[in-house]
Amino acid sequence: MKHLSLLNKYFWKYKWYLFLGFVFVMLTNLFRILSPQITGFVVNSVVASFSHDAQQNASVHLPEGLSGMMLHPFMDMEFQYRILYCGLILFCLAIISGFFMFLMRQTIIVMSRHIEFDQKNEIYGHYQQLDTGFFKQHATGDLMSRISEDVSRVRMYTGPALMYFINLAAVIGFSIYFMFKSDWRMSLMVLSPMPVLAIVIYWVNAIINRKSERIQSQLSDLTSNAQESYSGIRVVKSYVQESSMIRFFKSASERYRESAIGLAKTEAFYFPSMGLLIGLSTIITVMIGAIDVANAHPGASVGKIAEFVLYIQMLTFPVSAIGWTASMTQRAAASQKRINEFLQTPSLIQEPGNPLPFNSKGNVEFHNVDFNYNNTGIHALKNINLTIVPGEKIAVVGRTGSGKTTLAQLLLRFYDPNFGAIHIGGTVLNTISLHQLRSAIGYVPQDHFLFSDTIRSNIAFGNPSASDEAVVMAAQWARIHEEIMHFPDGYQTLVGERGITLSGGQKQRISIARALLKPSDMLLLDDCLSAVDAVTEQKIMHHLSEVLKAKTAIIITHRVTSAIHFDRIVVMDEGKIAAIGTHEELMKAGGIYQEMYLQQSNPEKGG
Repeated sequence: MKHLSLLNKYFWKYKWYLFLGFVFVMLTNLFRILSPQITGFVVNSVVASFSHDAQQNASVHLPEGLSGMMLHPFMDMEFQYRILYCGLILFCLAIISGFFMFLMRQTIIVMSRHIEFDQKNEIYGHYQQLDTGFFKQHATGDLMSRISEDVSRVRMYTGPALMYFINLAAVIGFSIYFMFKSDWRMSLMVLSPMPVLAIVIYWVNAIINRKSERIQSQLSDLTSNAQESYSGIRVVKSYVQESSMIRFFKSASERYRESAIGLAKTEAFYFPSMGLLIGLSTIITVMIGAIDVANAHPGASVGKIAEFVLYIQMLTFPVSAIGWTASMTQRAAASQKRINEFLQTPSLIQEPGNPLPFNSKGNVEFHNVDFNYNNTGIHALKNINLTIVPGEKIAVVGRTGSGKTTLAQLLLRFYDPNFGAIHIGGTVLNTISLHQLRSAIGYVPQDHFLFSDTIRSNIAFGNPSASDEAVVMAAQWARIHEEIMHFPDGYQTLVGERGITLSGGQKQRISIARALLKPSDMLLLDDCLSAVDAVTEQKIMHHLSEVLKAKTAIIITHRVTSAIHFDRIVVMDEGKIAAIGTHEELMKAGGIYQEMYLQQSNPEKGG
């Protein structure tokens, strides 16, 4: 239950909904609890009307409290009118109780929907703040499960479970009060099964809690498996692995089913047990009441038996709901525990407390930078020292795994170096506002992600206020405009999830157009032309040489190109800078760069 304490801030935020809901619950049950007393009076009146026994007639007396006040004005009426009036009172009480029950749901259930809304926004906002490493270590399906399935289970606690708990507390409180007020001896006997009920509830709830945690974990795995299958459906189909993926999903689904059935069996045992104990209380009521009436016990009457039976019937649902409410609460606690794990996970990349101003057009400097990936232990960068002056065009080349992409991710502060420091304009990177830093850099990543939206929206993602003319210009720079115009809807064409309707080269060039449209002082292209042919690459590079005249540009690539003039070329090898120079200088010096150039110029000779 301690995990649910984090929800208290929401209860405080919506305290008026909660308070009014509590009031309406009390009023609902206050008017409901009058019915057994009036019914008992009616039964005694009917019995007395057919009896000439003085003791029987003496047992007909007005109930105390509000119900007695309601009946008192009509005591002098004839028998049939008095009964009719009692019926009308019971009808009115049902309508009033139902009205307050409606208001009860309109406050507590509405409050739970507000809390669900706030909690989803809180989780989503926290996801946005977490570092890149977090998303590499956790499956997307698991993230989605926690923001959807787990939040929905928590809502069942903040809404229905809370409402039923307050309701059952009110019903039990009112019923026990009036039962003891009417006949404490009978009340003790009628309620004797309740301690057994409490023990059963405690025992079963412990089992439900354990099973609920396991079920939520298995559901998360199931969601992750399905999400990966859908995302990689083209790979699955191309390798004809549909059957194996189905078997894997069935296996995970079978484990989830077995756990869910196990929980259902536990609950199936629980609820009939509640019914048995309630039924036992009813039998005890009728038996003791009948014995008292037969023995002419003082205060005993047929009406009292009816009154106590109605109290027991009123207690039936609340007592049965104890298990249901406890089950929802236990499931919510298990779900909130999973939610808290992520909400309490701090981002390794923190916004500086007092961000310093920086000159985004200043020098970019790497000073003795070392970096290890925590999740894999790979030593990606080793003692990197590099200075890039404003307006300089730098190519970073190297074989796969040489640390090129890591260099770019450190510059964007997706990660912080383990040792050393990075400066822009003389300001250390981790003292700069993340928003200002990333706003100053146009970035095209390797995995060129597109959103399930129109082509125009994808290009204008970093500059939503851009005009149509600016969007078209960026597309022309990226050599994608002509192909876009061949689509039936042009720039309003929907690209599908992750741009699935486009080719790899088209997605790359739309990503480039997006970076070019973004107002920035620096452009960072990470191997963004791997899916286009050499001719198209040459044309794009030629356009970039014109567009990038006023910008600092870092172009990471594994292909050596001469279509754009680079001021310097940085050659990476096994996390270190192997060489720096112009194309001519590096070719003359030999080494890795010369090998790469010769291999790409003449693959047969180079390979």
